[in-house]
Amino acid sequence: MKCPNCGFTESKVIDSRPTENGSIRRRRECLSCKRRFTTYEFVETVPLTVVKKNGSEEIFDRSKIMAGLLKSCYKRPVTRDQMEELVNDIEGELMNSLSSRVSTTDIGVMVMDRLQKLDEVSYVRFASVYREFKDARTFMKELQKLTEKNKQ
Repeated sequence: MKCPNCGFTESKVIDSRPTENGSIRRRRECLSCKRRFTTYEFVETVPLTVVKKNGSEEIFDRSKIMAGLLKSCYKRPVTRDQMEELVNDIEGELMNSLSSRVSTTDIGVMVMDRLQKLDEVSYVRFASVYREFKDARTFMKELQKLTEKNKQ
């Protein structure tokens, strides 16, 4: 940290405290001129943009994933906590990625991968809407893939 008095780049932290707004207040002392100064540390967040199938963009909204899960897990043995954990997992992975943009296709695949491990019926329900099955044949193909995967 550069000293505001002499410009020296080395300082030591004397005191650290969290603030009400979630930042960290640090009291520092310059190792050259011994002058004390205060710095504030903030977590930098970059908003995640979702690119929809039609090319439009919007800010990531975790509640949309949860709404899809609530519909696909309706009357299934999947708890609200499990759904929250799934959404948290996806949101964490997206926020930790180096990209500030993600497609709805990528998000859908992430949901399906996790939902398939959680509950197969919920997975098929979600996939039927997400992949827009046109007829019973495409629905049966998905069920067949799921059955073959379970045999392995």
